[in-house]
This record gives sequence, structure tokens and C-alpha cells, in this order.
Amino acid sequence: MTTAADYSEKIPNNVSLHEDRRLQRALESWQPNFLSWWDSMGPALPTRDVYLRTAINVGRDGWAQFGHVPMRDYRWGIFLAERDPGRMIGFGEHKGEPAWDKVPGEYRAELRRLIVVQGDTEPASVEQQRNLGATAPSLYDLRNLFQVNVEEGRHLWAMVYLLQAHFGRDGREEADELLRRSSGSLESPRILGAFNEETPDWLSFYMFTYFTDRDGKYQLGTLKESAFDPLSRTCEFMLKEEAHHMMVGTTGIDRVVERTAQVMVESDTDDVAGLGVVPLPVIQKYLNFHYSVSLDLFGGDTSTNVANYYTAGLKGRWLEDRRRDDHKLTGDGIMVDALTEDGEIGQAEVGALIGLNTDLRREYIADCQSGVNRWNKILADAGLPQRLALPHVAFNRKVGAFSGIEASPQGDKLGPQEWERRKGAWLPTDVDKTYVRSLMQPVHERGKIAAWIAPPRHGINGKPFDYDYVHLS
Repeated sequence: MTTAADYSEKIPNNVSLHEDRRLQRALESWQPNFLSWWDSMGPALPTRDVYLRTAINVGRDGWAQFGHVPMRDYRWGIFLAERDPGRMIGFGEHKGEPAWDKVPGEYRAELRRLIVVQGDTEPASVEQQRNLGATAPSLYDLRNLFQVNVEEGRHLWAMVYLLQAHFGRDGREEADELLRRSSGSLESPRILGAFNEETPDWLSFYMFTYFTDRDGKYQLGTLKESAFDPLSRTCEFMLKEEAHHMMVGTTGIDRVVERTAQVMVESDTDDVAGLGVVPLPVIQKYLNFHYSVSLDLFGGDTSTNVANYYTAGLKGRWLEDRRRDDHKLTGDGIMVDALTEDGEIGQAEVGALIGLNTDLRREYIADCQSGVNRWNKILADAGLPQRLALPHVAFNRKVGAFSGIEASPQGDKLGPQEWERRKGAWLPTDVDKTYVRSLMQPVHERGKIAAWIAPPRHGINGKPFDYDYVHLS
């Protein structure tokens, strides 16, 4: 079982940090740097306190408490899910052996890299969302933004703990680097491309939390299967918090689509630009962009590195224990996206180990479709014929088999000139972005909401929408 959470410590934790004074000192020396980063790169809107959820327990009896907290005083901590003392490795060449409590020397570099890449995404999204508070459509939405921000900060702490606890000087140096890189920086950008993109408006924020945080769900899900038990338990707990981030995105887009549909019906027109809401074609363009950028986060369609991670037991598949195969995959195959010999969009068969990125990406795509189905039901219930859709996997790709070509959202291959001529119909243009930003007038008054988005159906933790979720400075 996991040690009970200790909130008397400077760093709240359930990993018995007080028993390892060297590690405790290392983390306490990192803490001021984290707070300095938070002050300079975290939420820019001045607040007194925010109605936040704070982790207090990882067990089945509940793990969160709610209350108004000054964000800088949020109890960022280190929490691992309960330990299963009998846990066995579930896949790869070590299948059936006891899970590792320590990092095997032969896998040290690979495990460190996996943790660093995951850790780098956590502060990156906070940086991307830094200025959104100034244009929040309601105090409810503002509170959700800040909840996402503090939890991403805690996820950074979780990865830094693993680095400092298990990787010595190299881990301490990597932990420092996580605060030196910054989203969009020309000199020291974040590692993954999607985390260097702007999040300049709330429609982008909802799309990010729906599509990009959903990628995070699947990446954490594969790391939860890891034979390295501290990483597995860390990611299992992080997934509890990640679910809230995706809920913010799912219901946020719900409410944007709902409000646009209301105005379309009330005005009896498809052309609602200028009527204070986001037109459906613009919503589709934002969807196209964030979905295609998030697909790239899964890496190439084939990957020897990922095959090696799986064989070594470092990173599994989504819901590994539900797979009906030998969990070694040495003789299995999979069809992956590929260009044919004549350069057309098609597929090719490769070994299942080499195609693990494709396996994970397809799980993600199916999950993304569930949100599109929700949004289309809102349109159907409003009596409207328009529908939103996920673009083809070849559309707007910068990584993988289709990175060297251009394709329409329907999957038709395009020449460079035709792409340049038509891409403004499929991706947000400067005009679209300017229009969306023009809608982003802040509503910081209790119980009020901006006109471009519908109110939520429920508040937070049983509270009504009309609640003082955020006290501004």
C-alpha cells in the first residue's frame, strides 16, 4: 500500500520523502526555482484565491479536497498510486518477472528520456495558457483554467521527483532544464512541436484540452504499463487529474457549438459571423488544426525506438492487460499509413512492434471521434443539417508517412500550389483568428457569461454556476 499523504512537509507527498534527506534537500532546493518559474511564466491574471481541487489521498476513499486557495500557495506535491507488491511485468521480454523498483542500468538512458519528454509537456501547456485569464468568458471557466494550470504544475513535480530520485546528477540537471526551456522560445523551445504553438484564445484552449491533453492521456496510459513501477504508479495517479483537463475541453466545445447553434436557429442563417458567436466553419478549422497537430505527437507511423521500449518493458500499449495476444508481438503484423510506390496515400504491412505508434494513434482517433459525435448531436438536436468531422490522417501532417505531402481534409492528395491556394478554407486564417479574438471580451462578474458560449449545465463540486469561483486581486 502507499504511504499516507504527509501535508506537514514543505513538499506534500506520499513517498516518505522525509526518509531520504538527500532527495528531500535536492527537491527543496528545486522548489524556489519552480516558484520563480510559476511567478514569471504561470497565470498572468492577478488573483487573491481560486476554488481549487487539491490532491490529499490516492486511495479509493477519495483523493481531493476543494477550497479557495491562493494559487502560489497551492500544495504541489508528489503522489504515486497505491503500490501492488505482487505486480508483474505484463509485456515484452521481461513478461512475468517482478516489476522494477529501481532503474536497470541497461535502460537508464531510455527511461530518463521518456520521463524528460513527458515532463517537458507539463510546464509547456501552462506557458501556452499564461494570458488566457485576461479574456475568460466566466469565473467558472477561469477557475477551470487555473485548475488545469496547477495540476500541470503538479505533474511537473511528479516527473522531477522521478528524475531526482532515480537518476542522480543527470536527473538533477534534467530537472533544471525543464524550467529553462519555454514554449515558443527560439533559443530553448519545448521538445514537442505542439507545445510551442500559441494558445491565444479560449476556442484554442478548449481544442487544446480536448485534443492535445487527450494525447497526454494515451501517452500516460502507455507509461502506466511500464515495468519501472515508480513511473507506472506516478502516471496512474496523473491520469485521474488528466480526466478533468479533457472534460474542460469536451464540455467547452459543447458549449461553443451549442451557443452557435442557438444563434443560427434564432437568426435563421448559417452566416453568423458578426453576430457575436463562432461560425461553424471556423470551429471546424480550429478542430482541423488542433487534431492534426496532436496526431503528430504520436511520432512516426513506424518506430524502432518504440519497438525497443516495448520489448524492454519500458512503455506498453493502451490497456495492455486487455489485449488478447502474447504481449510480445514478435510474430505479429499491423497495417500502417504509408505512401505507395507511386507516391499515393495508402497503407503497408509492418511488424506489430515497429507499428506500435500506429496502434496507439488509432486508439486516440477513435476516442476523438466520440467528441465529434457529441458536438454533432448538439447540432442535430437544434435541427441543423451541418456536421463537424475529423479530417483525414494525412491532412496537415508534419511528422510521419504523410509529412512530405499535402492532403485535403477528405484525404485527396494535393500539389503544393493547390494546397497554398486552398488551405485557408481548412485551417484558421489570420482573419479567422482576429475574429475569434474579437469575441474574447472578459466576463469576470459572478454568474455572468460571454455571449459567444453557452453556460455549463453543472458547476464545480456541486456548486452552482453562480458561485464565486475566483476572487480577483
